[in-house]
Amino acid sequence: MHPIKKLEKLPPKRETIETLEILRQVSKSSSALGELKGIAKTIPNQAMLINAVVLQEAKDSSEIENIITTQDELYKALSTKGKQSSQIKEVINYRKAIFLGADIISNQGFLRQKDIVALQKTIIENNAGIRSMGGTVLKNDKTGEVVYVPPQEKDEILDLLSNFLDHFNIGKSDLSPLINLAVLHYQFESIHPFYDGNGRTGRILNILYLIINNLLDIPILYLSSYINENKSKYYKLLNRVNKEDEWENWILYILKAIEVTSNRTVEKINSIKTLLEKTILIVQEKANKVYRKELVELLFEHPYSKIEFVVNKLGVERKAASRYLKKMEDIGVLKSQKIGRETVYINTELIEILKGQ
Repeated sequence: MHPIKKLEKLPPKRETIETLEILRQVSKSSSALGELKGIAKTIPNQAMLINAVVLQEAKDSSEIENIITTQDELYKALSTKGKQSSQIKEVINYRKAIFLGADIISNQGFLRQKDIVALQKTIIENNAGIRSMGGTVLKNDKTGEVVYVPPQEKDEILDLLSNFLDHFNIGKSDLSPLINLAVLHYQFESIHPFYDGNGRTGRILNILYLIINNLLDIPILYLSSYINENKSKYYKLLNRVNKEDEWENWILYILKAIEVTSNRTVEKINSIKTLLEKTILIVQEKANKVYRKELVELLFEHPYSKIEFVVNKLGVERKAASRYLKKMEDIGVLKSQKIGRETVYINTELIEILKGQ
């Protein structure tokens, strides 16, 4: 079939997006997501979770766009003042955009077109904004074949975005928000409103939608690791909706991604909680004189810590901060590493948990 096909406004026909198979999977995905929301509340310091999971997502989401970094490189870049590669910079910008989106939702509870533009601008670091010139097509990387032609006229793009936001910010609806999430994700990627950064912006919109709908309180569920593992299927199913209105398998894919990533994140949070409790006991037993709950939490908020982080968090002198971190190294909680002129102290056990998929 020829790739040029007019993109319809939302919503699709109800019977195509609410099959028995989809409703069965909604039940499993909702249950996994509910467990994640509940367990996230049991972590005493939410920043520990947000920092860890957001950085993982920034890495995974950027990897879908072939921007490859390692977690170690990212933590080093965040904790030191060295020169950053363009790839590292892009991942850190993505992380900034997630925090920006979470702030917008927290402050106003809904999203506007200018907010989406602000997210994309933060990721890409340019002012190009919404596409105003024709000629954008999506090609198969290997064959060069045109697989999809998104809307070309700016008026049509703006009209479709307005329609998208009506359904994104929708209040009470009898359609499962998880089904709606899958529909919205397809629609945003198909509108393809920007010259660059559409995929990453669209994946941030997913988490913001879950928060708007009270399915999560904080931005800790991301589908990028699942998409990375099932990348060709993701694009194949996206194209099938574009060309043949084949919704069921696409929605099932996104719902499965929600179930799998929720379960993985629950496991990760449990591991972090266990390690946190173990670390508190070790510090109380072996370094009771310097033990402070805020100090241990800092080592989980910033798996690569340094003196100034301790100074800022605990309000102590640099000398005391340095002594605390060295003591943590002496008792085996941290490992120091020299990066340029700076010394960072690494929570290696936490890093191993965060690296695990």
